[in-house]
Parts: sequence; C-alpha cells; structure tokens
Amino acid sequence: MGVQNDNNFEGSIFERSLNFHNENKNIDDRLKPLPESKGEWEKYINGEILPSMNNDDTIEPMKSERPTKTEYYLKIAECVASRSTCLRRKFGAIIVKDDVIISTGYSGVPRGRKNCCDRGKCFRMENNIPSGQRYELCRSVHAEMNAIINADPIKRKHAEMYLVGIENDGSFTEADCCSMCKRMIINSGINNVTFRTKDGSWRTVSILKWIKEDDSLTIHEGY
Repeated sequence: MGVQNDNNFEGSIFERSLNFHNENKNIDDRLKPLPESKGEWEKYINGEILPSMNNDDTIEPMKSERPTKTEYYLKIAECVASRSTCLRRKFGAIIVKDDVIISTGYSGVPRGRKNCCDRGKCFRMENNIPSGQRYELCRSVHAEMNAIINADPIKRKHAEMYLVGIENDGSFTEADCCSMCKRMIINSGINNVTFRTKDGSWRTVSILKWIKEDDSLTIHEGY
C-alpha cells in the first residue's frame, strides 16, 4: 500500500498553518492568539494555529525578587511548620549542610498516637499552662527534636538549623528553642540556629553561645 496522498494532505496542512498561500499578508496578520480552550490547544499542537506575535508586543523579563539563602530556607521551614499537628503553635525546622537540606521536622505527637488537631484539645491550653513551662505535660515532640531525629548523625555535624513558629492567627511567633531542644542541638553537632522573628525578620545564634552561657534553667517563650 502506498502512503496516502490526498492533495498532498500533510503538505497542505503545513502550508495552511504557516499561511504560505498568502505571502503578501503581513506576518502580524498571519499569526493568531494562543489558544484558550482544549479544542484550540489540540489545533495548536497539530499545527493548525500559531501563537501571536505583534509588532506592538514588548517582551519584558520576568520580574521576581530572588530570596537570599536564609530567606529561602526559612520559607521552607515555614512550609514544614504547616504540617504541625499542635493546637497551640505550629513550628517547623530544617537542617541544612553544604546548601543541602538533610532533614525536616515539625511539632507533633509521636508516630502512631492520635494528633492533637484530630482530638481537638490540648491539655496545656485547657489548664492555662504558660508557654515554656511543664513540657512533660505536652503530647508533642518539638520540631527541632524531630529534625535531629530524622537527620543522619554524620551529615548533621557542623550543619545549620532554621526554625519558624506560626501563631494560630497565621502571624509569626518569636521563635526560640526550649532548654530541652537546646541540649539536643548542642549534642547534635549543629553549629548555628537561625530563627524567624515576630516581625518577619530573622536572627542567628551560635551554639557556642549556648554552651558558654548555660541557661538551661531559664524559662523561654516557645511552645
């Protein structure tokens, strides 16, 4: 069997798509707008219509503000925090080594237990326990702890941690680590922790400062 040659079918379609049959028309008149429906897109893919290209069109570079690495990692930590199951505040932490994220963690109950957000109640909130106190009554594992647990012990040496806390109204809380998390971070080998501040900026703390200034008995605002 020969190849179908219905008035040079393939050639005629190609010529019609490029409007070669009317070479005297300006190219702006030949080219059509981008398709807006599924059917038009099928025609576009099949070469029956072409995108527009007008002389009045001005190609402008895409405008975007490239975030710094610190803002980039804090935004990722913020996204991680959205997975938190805590009713009081949502925290997210990531650990970064050589510009590679090696671990993430958010505040939530241990694996297999029912999430506080599913239970709809928090013992510490019901009993008006101030922030930073009586953590033994909290059902959650903190974001920093989960990030450390999930990280390769070798890779987390001399790494950086980024921590973001979010209030129930969606605003940032003044992120900080409790005494328990500070002790874990010190032993994990992490070098620095960068916190999202309440006003949306950030601050970085060297772990050496925590070692020299032993404040494990000081109460900090947090979860």
